[in-house]
Amino acid sequence: MDSNLPQELTDLAARVVAAHKDAGTTIAVAESCTGGLVCAALTEIPGSSMVLDRGFVTYSNEAKMEELCVPSDLIETFGAVSVAVAWSMATGALKSSDADVAVAITGIAGPDGGTELKPVGTVVFARANRDRDEDEEPSAELKHFDCKGRADVRLQAALCALELLLP
Repeated sequence: MDSNLPQELTDLAARVVAAHKDAGTTIAVAESCTGGLVCAALTEIPGSSMVLDRGFVTYSNEAKMEELCVPSDLIETFGAVSVAVAWSMATGALKSSDADVAVAITGIAGPDGGTELKPVGTVVFARANRDRDEDEEPSAELKHFDCKGRADVRLQAALCALELLLP
């Protein structure tokens, strides 16, 4: 396949597209620090239009609030890079789409922006399913990627997000 993206990224995207085609499900992606990289990988795959409902690139806090209805108090209390905000982004992506499954990514790619509590390479992921029971615990996790620069943080985050999109 002809692509400008790393082979490992497009290979994993192909697995995601095939799995959701087989399952008859659709997906949405809410991206911050990856800036659309997950959607770019998915749309490299022929037939992705049968699976990808839509993607949101909500890089700023304002975009998270406007496009995904993330409450401002969550951002103010926990910060944009938090489990609470990632979960809100994922559920907001479901509410703003027709997708069955949504994944959200928010993090600090660097080289600036890190703190002692949230250093560069901190990324939070959340996955929300439309048919989730109300009592079911949110699916979200914080990871720290010890990477060599911004591009590597973004790539590792995109790979992790694609893994989360596998049924």
